[in-house]
Amino acid sequence: MRSLMVQGCSSSAGKSVLATGLARVFARRGIDVAPFKAQNMSNNARVAVGGEIGSAQFVQAIAARQTPTIDMNPVLIKTNHSGSDVIVNGRHEHEISATAWVDRTPLVRDAVFGALDRLKEAHDLVLLEGAGSPAEINLWECDIVNMAAADAADAVVILVVDIDRGGAFAHLYGTWLLLPRPWRDRIQGFVLNKFRGDESLIGPACAAITAVTGVPFLGVVPWVEHGIPDEDNASLHGAASQGGPLQVDIVRYPTVSNADEFGLLGEVANVRWVTTPQQIVDPDLVILPGSKDVTGDLSWMHTSGVSGRIVELAGAGTRIVGVCGGLQMLGDQLTGEHEMGETVTGLGLLPIETTYRNPKEVRSVHVALNTDPAGRFAELAGIAFEGYEIREGVTRRSASRTVHTCLSDDRGFELGPVLAVYTHGMFESETILSALTGRTDIRTLSQRIDDFADVLERVLAIDTLLSLIGDDA
Repeated sequence: MRSLMVQGCSSSAGKSVLATGLARVFARRGIDVAPFKAQNMSNNARVAVGGEIGSAQFVQAIAARQTPTIDMNPVLIKTNHSGSDVIVNGRHEHEISATAWVDRTPLVRDAVFGALDRLKEAHDLVLLEGAGSPAEINLWECDIVNMAAADAADAVVILVVDIDRGGAFAHLYGTWLLLPRPWRDRIQGFVLNKFRGDESLIGPACAAITAVTGVPFLGVVPWVEHGIPDEDNASLHGAASQGGPLQVDIVRYPTVSNADEFGLLGEVANVRWVTTPQQIVDPDLVILPGSKDVTGDLSWMHTSGVSGRIVELAGAGTRIVGVCGGLQMLGDQLTGEHEMGETVTGLGLLPIETTYRNPKEVRSVHVALNTDPAGRFAELAGIAFEGYEIREGVTRRSASRTVHTCLSDDRGFELGPVLAVYTHGMFESETILSALTGRTDIRTLSQRIDDFADVLERVLAIDTLLSLIGDDA
């Protein structure tokens, strides 16, 4: 068994998407490959066998044609307004979450490398992903996700850089130069990612970097609108899509979670991520997504004026959809999310009340929408989809007004132009998106992965890469 690791010169270099594409390339060649990221920092999570993992490793498992498991991402860090929650082996560890960052490594090391050992034992090839940059010299002593993981897996490393940002060759050379000799030797290939322009112009620079490092370039990946879900929310800042006539505004609160589930929506509708009431102009649909800190983000909504704008639009008949934390915000009140147990006021668009309690619900589900056939979301009535729930809080209907239940067990509510569901994944259903937009040319996740893998087959030296890994892969 051998291992390959994708590391980057920086965050958002494209490590996750490159690893996703490579997983599909290898799987199509009959290689039993499994993804692994020791520690992921992201509020985008999915439900795997055993609990929560980062969305990137979930998607990479799908790309590798494997069942996602918690071994593929043993440590997941989710940030909120006051700190972070640490998920270890799929479950929230409260004591570790309260521990200082640099002191956490000894507490999670066994979980990380135990998971890696199990993947190495079970699969022909482990495809590792790093985090940030391996040249973050201030973090070397507590590293478990970059070169420490590469050493544990005895992995061949390829280093990817985002050339669209500029300074790519300095990033590559500087990263390589900062690493101690044993770690430099692990780097067997460079990849330029997100390239736009005339590729002939960069040939001399690639040759010069190879001359001083001895590391060859394995290819240049062009800028691709791949549609593969994001690992984190970096791309949401200033993000907008031009996918179709339906105008959808999604509220980007400070601790928005599971934002990756709206990637496919951006391919078939015009999506704007908004942070001010002034940005919300004539939308056809407004979405309140999930949140890692519901009451904190709700306070931000009130202070910013976004909540007032949403109430105004709902009153004028604009359709509003809340997902998970967004559902809770749309209600009358929320009680006890934090230790103080205070009650806070929601937007009041649904006659529901939420009370927080442990343990967290983490599960995959299959649901069917029971929207009112004569209501504002009539086109969704009866549509079933696969989804997942990662949430705290129990929501009940209040006695103030009548509300239609659109999912069983008080997991979804509808009143006039307002619809709210606890289940994530509604906007990843091709059937639902087709009903909302009228589009019939919607690519599945697997199709999007295959399309990107086709690009990598054309532009990367895959056979060379496989020879670097070893014939036994």
